[in-house]
Amino acid sequence: MPIIVDIDVMLARRKMAVGTLADRIGITPANLAVLKNGRAKAVRLTTLAALCEALDCQPGDLLRWEPEDGAEDTDANW
Repeated sequence: MPIIVDIDVMLARRKMAVGTLADRIGITPANLAVLKNGRAKAVRLTTLAALCEALDCQPGDLLRWEPEDGAEDTDANW
């Protein structure tokens, strides 16, 4: 998936453990691991907001887009 989740980067910057973050945002460490390892198919906006509040950051600090390998220009499909 071309959406990359950079929770690890923000956790390192904030010197915060995964378990601590999970407790602060009210999800299980297992669900947080699914999100941070890029296996999630979706994220609730309330969860994203809670992450931003707990990590004192913006959504763009946590999510970024990278084109998939071999992806062609899709402008013609719009």
